[in-house]
Amino acid sequence: RGFCGLRIVRDGRLYHYAGTPSRGILHWYRDPLPTNCVADWVCDGHSRYGRHNLAVFYASCTLNCLFCQNWHFRTADPRRDKQGNVQALSAQDMAACANERTHCVCFFGGDPASQMPHAIATSRLLEKRGIAICWETAGTMHPRLLRVALELSLNSRGCIKFDLKAYDSNLHRFLTGASNARTLENFALAAERFDERPDPPLVVASTLLVPGYIDADEVAKIARFIADHNPNIPYALLGFHPNFYLDDLPYTSSRHAGEALEAARDAGLQNVRLGNVQLLSNAY
Repeated sequence: RGFCGLRIVRDGRLYHYAGTPSRGILHWYRDPLPTNCVADWVCDGHSRYGRHNLAVFYASCTLNCLFCQNWHFRTADPRRDKQGNVQALSAQDMAACANERTHCVCFFGGDPASQMPHAIATSRLLEKRGIAICWETAGTMHPRLLRVALELSLNSRGCIKFDLKAYDSNLHRFLTGASNARTLENFALAAERFDERPDPPLVVASTLLVPGYIDADEVAKIARFIADHNPNIPYALLGFHPNFYLDDLPYTSSRHAGEALEAARDAGLQNVRLGNVQLLSNAY
């Protein structure tokens, strides 16, 4: 079975348990705006009171992060149609969950990169209804699929939020189980199009401040990488809370967050924000 758990090879042929336009494995809900979206401080939805975000959580991923905040999806079996709040839905049925109060849709998880054909098919239906198309992803999808996602977000006033977990390749592989080469390649591809629509920004980046691993020096490397492509790309630094295999770590400290914030700004980024401040501690 593939790393994402959704695909198998049998007798030399590739079979999909899910992730196709006819079958996505996911959980969805309506999230009132403004919400705790990574890009909340720069997106159109920030002031859309009375409207909501259609949140589509894909129960699969292309990484296996030691600190995953949503690791429970890994207990879902993609061969089953219903298990707890995870269900199988076609793109058409998923799009039908939007109503007159839906301002935007955000595909996250897990990661939509593992079910892009389903997410793209859903997006095309929602775009026709004037709904903004947004993504939260580690950016591991094929570049061809990313280009489609960029067009959908550009045309609908949505955005693509890249979760840049680490810049150092060895550190990234240790924390996630996979290389970051495709992530960096795809971010560079997306950043090239940032100036086509800087407001609201087409591309946003974020990094989780994992204690002992993602320190100010690592943030500086990530921030320089972003700034080298476009210093105006918004960047959110997020407080960490213990979870999954790293449940023995402390919450991100205020000192750690402050040093990371300064490092990102010193790298040349013009719009850096500290998120999840309610999680910050004095642990170290």
